[in-house]
Amino acid sequence: MYHFKSKDLNKKQEYKFISGSVIPRPIAWVTSMNTTEDIVNAAPFSFFSAASNQIPLLTVAVLRNNFKMKDTARNILEQKQAVVHIVDISLTEAMNTTSAPLPPDISELDRTDLTLIESSTINVPGIKEAKIRFETILHQHVPVKDEEGNIVSDLLLLKVTDYYFDETVFDAEKEYIIPEALNPTARLSGSQYSEMGKLFSYKRPTK
Repeated sequence: MYHFKSKDLNKKQEYKFISGSVIPRPIAWVTSMNTTEDIVNAAPFSFFSAASNQIPLLTVAVLRNNFKMKDTARNILEQKQAVVHIVDISLTEAMNTTSAPLPPDISELDRTDLTLIESSTINVPGIKEAKIRFETILHQHVPVKDEEGNIVSDLLLLKVTDYYFDETVFDAEKEYIIPEALNPTARLSGSQYSEMGKLFSYKRPTK
Protein backbone atom coordinates (compact mmCIF):
# COMPACT_ATOMS: atom_id res chain seq x y z
CA MET A 1 0.00 0.00 0.00
CA TYR A 2 1.30 3.46 -0.89
CA HIS A 3 1.82 5.72 2.12
CA PHE A 4 2.18 9.50 2.09
CA LYS A 5 2.68 11.93 4.96
CA SER A 6 0.61 15.07 4.58
CA LYS A 7 3.58 17.26 5.55
CA ASP A 8 5.48 15.98 2.47
CA LEU A 9 2.72 16.82 -0.05
CA ASN A 10 2.06 20.02 -1.95
CA LYS A 11 -1.41 21.58 -2.18
CA LYS A 12 -2.13 20.08 -5.60
CA GLN A 13 -1.36 16.59 -4.33
CA GLU A 14 -3.50 17.12 -1.23
CA TYR A 15 -6.44 18.19 -3.40
CA LYS A 16 -6.01 15.29 -5.82
CA PHE A 17 -5.83 12.73 -3.03
CA ILE A 18 -8.88 14.04 -1.16
CA SER A 19 -11.09 14.78 -4.18
CA GLY A 20 -10.14 11.48 -5.80
CA SER A 21 -10.77 9.40 -2.69
CA VAL A 22 -13.90 10.93 -1.19
CA ILE A 23 -16.18 9.83 -4.02
CA PRO A 24 -18.84 9.98 -5.24
CA ARG A 25 -19.81 13.44 -3.99
CA PRO A 26 -23.16 15.17 -4.56
CA ILE A 27 -23.06 18.59 -6.16
CA ALA A 28 -24.59 21.67 -4.56
CA TRP A 29 -25.58 24.01 -7.37
CA VAL A 30 -25.97 27.31 -5.55
CA THR A 31 -27.69 30.50 -6.62
CA SER A 32 -26.93 33.66 -4.68
CA MET A 33 -27.54 37.37 -5.15
CA ASN A 34 -25.05 40.13 -5.83
CA THR A 35 -27.40 42.96 -4.93
CA THR A 36 -24.81 45.63 -5.76
CA GLU A 37 -24.95 44.59 -9.41
CA ASP A 38 -28.47 43.08 -9.21
CA ILE A 39 -27.00 39.81 -10.51
CA VAL A 40 -27.91 36.21 -9.73
CA ASN A 41 -24.74 34.15 -9.51
CA ALA A 42 -24.80 30.37 -9.94
CA ALA A 43 -21.97 27.98 -9.14
CA PRO A 44 -21.47 24.28 -8.35
CA PHE A 45 -19.65 22.97 -5.26
CA SER A 46 -18.91 19.32 -4.54
CA PHE A 47 -17.53 19.72 -1.01
CA PHE A 48 -21.17 19.44 0.03
CA SER A 49 -23.19 17.43 2.52
CA ALA A 50 -25.88 17.54 5.22
CA ALA A 51 -25.19 18.29 8.88
CA SER A 52 -28.43 17.75 10.79
CA ASN A 53 -32.13 17.03 10.58
CA GLN A 54 -32.99 18.43 14.04
CA ILE A 55 -32.01 21.72 12.51
CA PRO A 56 -32.31 21.14 8.75
CA LEU A 57 -28.75 22.03 7.80
CA LEU A 58 -26.76 21.68 4.61
CA THR A 59 -23.00 22.25 4.49
CA VAL A 60 -21.18 23.80 1.55
CA ALA A 61 -17.43 24.41 1.63
CA VAL A 62 -16.42 27.16 -0.78
CA LEU A 63 -12.68 26.86 -1.33
CA ARG A 64 -10.79 30.11 -1.76
CA ASN A 65 -8.45 30.86 -4.67
CA ASN A 66 -5.17 32.22 -3.33
CA PHE A 67 -7.02 33.16 -0.12
CA LYS A 68 -9.55 35.22 -2.11
CA MET A 69 -13.23 34.68 -1.24
CA LYS A 70 -15.44 33.51 -4.11
CA ASP A 71 -18.54 35.39 -5.25
CA THR A 72 -20.94 32.78 -3.85
CA ALA A 73 -19.50 32.92 -0.34
CA ARG A 74 -19.38 36.73 -0.36
CA ASN A 75 -22.98 36.99 -1.60
CA ILE A 76 -24.25 34.57 1.04
CA LEU A 77 -22.37 36.33 3.84
CA GLU A 78 -23.83 39.66 2.71
CA GLN A 79 -27.39 38.55 1.97
CA LYS A 80 -27.66 35.55 4.35
CA GLN A 81 -29.61 33.64 1.66
CA ALA A 82 -29.08 31.04 -1.08
CA VAL A 83 -30.86 28.36 -3.06
CA VAL A 84 -29.19 24.95 -3.20
CA HIS A 85 -30.11 22.66 -6.10
CA ILE A 86 -29.34 18.99 -6.64
CA VAL A 87 -27.81 18.37 -10.06
CA ASP A 88 -29.23 15.51 -12.11
CA ILE A 89 -27.80 13.99 -15.28
CA SER A 90 -29.93 16.12 -17.58
CA LEU A 91 -28.49 19.32 -16.05
CA THR A 92 -24.83 18.30 -15.87
CA GLU A 93 -23.69 20.18 -18.96
CA ALA A 94 -25.42 23.38 -17.86
CA MET A 95 -23.99 22.99 -14.36
CA ASN A 96 -20.51 22.62 -15.79
CA THR A 97 -21.03 25.77 -17.86
CA THR A 98 -21.74 27.76 -14.71
CA SER A 99 -18.43 26.69 -13.17
CA ALA A 100 -16.59 29.26 -15.30
CA PRO A 101 -14.63 31.84 -13.21
CA LEU A 102 -16.58 34.93 -14.27
CA PRO A 103 -16.42 38.39 -12.65
CA PRO A 104 -19.13 39.12 -10.04
CA ASP A 105 -21.08 41.46 -12.33
CA ILE A 106 -21.75 38.71 -14.89
CA SER A 107 -24.28 35.97 -14.26
CA GLU A 108 -23.12 32.45 -15.12
CA LEU A 109 -26.74 31.66 -16.01
CA ASP A 110 -26.50 33.98 -19.03
CA ARG A 111 -24.43 31.25 -20.71
CA THR A 112 -27.25 28.70 -20.31
CA ASP A 113 -30.90 28.28 -21.34
CA LEU A 114 -31.99 27.85 -17.72
CA THR A 115 -34.98 29.64 -16.22
CA LEU A 116 -35.06 31.44 -12.88
CA ILE A 117 -38.07 30.98 -10.63
CA GLU A 118 -39.11 33.15 -7.70
CA SER A 119 -38.54 31.78 -4.21
CA SER A 120 -41.15 31.69 -1.46
CA THR A 121 -39.29 32.68 1.71
CA ILE A 122 -36.11 34.35 0.46
CA ASN A 123 -35.24 36.89 -2.22
CA VAL A 124 -32.79 34.71 -4.16
CA PRO A 125 -34.46 32.94 -7.11
CA GLY A 126 -33.98 29.27 -7.90
CA ILE A 127 -33.34 27.33 -11.09
CA LYS A 128 -36.68 26.07 -12.37
CA GLU A 129 -35.28 23.08 -14.25
CA ALA A 130 -33.72 21.49 -11.15
CA LYS A 131 -35.83 18.61 -9.80
CA ILE A 132 -34.84 19.32 -6.19
CA ARG A 133 -34.05 22.66 -4.64
CA PHE A 134 -33.81 24.07 -1.14
CA GLU A 135 -34.35 27.65 -0.11
CA THR A 136 -31.87 28.37 2.66
CA ILE A 137 -30.72 31.04 5.08
CA LEU A 138 -27.24 31.31 6.54
CA HIS A 139 -27.04 29.54 9.91
CA GLN A 140 -23.31 29.70 10.51
CA HIS A 141 -20.10 30.67 8.74
CA VAL A 142 -16.90 28.87 9.70
CA PRO A 143 -13.74 30.41 8.21
CA VAL A 144 -11.33 27.49 7.81
CA LYS A 145 -7.72 28.56 8.39
CA ASP A 146 -4.36 27.04 7.55
CA GLU A 147 -1.43 26.78 9.95
CA GLU A 148 -0.42 30.38 9.22
CA GLY A 149 -3.88 31.72 10.01
CA ASN A 150 -4.91 32.35 6.39
CA ILE A 151 -8.52 31.56 5.52
CA VAL A 152 -8.46 28.83 2.86
CA SER A 153 -12.15 27.87 2.77
CA ASP A 154 -15.51 29.30 3.75
CA LEU A 155 -17.61 26.57 5.35
CA LEU A 156 -21.26 27.59 5.15
CA LEU A 157 -23.98 25.94 7.22
CA LEU A 158 -27.26 26.70 5.49
CA LYS A 159 -30.64 26.19 7.17
CA VAL A 160 -33.39 24.95 4.87
CA THR A 161 -36.58 27.01 4.96
CA ASP A 162 -38.37 25.48 1.97
CA TYR A 163 -38.14 22.17 0.07
CA TYR A 164 -39.13 21.69 -3.58
CA PHE A 165 -39.43 18.26 -5.21
CA ASP A 166 -40.52 17.61 -8.78
CA GLU A 167 -43.44 15.20 -9.02
CA THR A 168 -41.31 12.77 -11.04
CA VAL A 169 -38.79 12.26 -8.21
CA PHE A 170 -41.05 12.33 -5.14
CA ASP A 171 -43.33 9.60 -3.79
CA ALA A 172 -45.98 11.77 -2.14
CA GLU A 173 -47.65 8.88 -0.34
CA LYS A 174 -44.48 7.62 1.37
CA GLU A 175 -42.75 11.02 1.33
CA TYR A 176 -39.66 9.48 -0.24
CA ILE A 177 -37.32 10.85 -2.86
CA ILE A 178 -36.99 8.31 -5.69
CA PRO A 179 -33.22 8.13 -6.37
CA GLU A 180 -33.40 6.32 -9.69
CA ALA A 181 -35.88 8.89 -10.99
CA LEU A 182 -33.67 11.74 -9.84
CA ASN A 183 -30.49 10.14 -11.22
CA PRO A 184 -28.20 12.64 -9.51
CA THR A 185 -24.84 13.57 -10.91
CA ALA A 186 -21.88 12.70 -8.70
CA ARG A 187 -18.52 14.44 -8.71
CA LEU A 188 -15.38 12.36 -8.94
CA SER A 189 -11.97 13.94 -9.55
CA GLY A 190 -10.49 16.01 -12.34
CA SER A 191 -13.15 16.41 -15.02
CA GLN A 192 -14.90 13.15 -14.20
CA TYR A 193 -18.50 12.65 -13.08
CA SER A 194 -20.72 9.61 -12.60
CA GLU A 195 -24.41 8.79 -12.49
CA MET A 196 -26.63 6.45 -10.49
CA GLY A 197 -25.56 2.80 -10.69
CA LYS A 198 -27.07 -0.37 -9.28
CA LEU A 199 -29.08 0.08 -6.08
CA PHE A 200 -28.92 -2.35 -3.15
CA SER A 201 -30.07 -2.37 0.47
CA TYR A 202 -28.94 -3.58 3.88
CA LYS A 203 -31.05 -3.50 7.02
CA ARG A 204 -29.35 -1.86 9.97
CA PRO A 205 -28.70 -4.10 12.96
CA THR A 206 -31.00 -3.34 15.88
CA LYS A 207 -28.49 -4.34 18.53
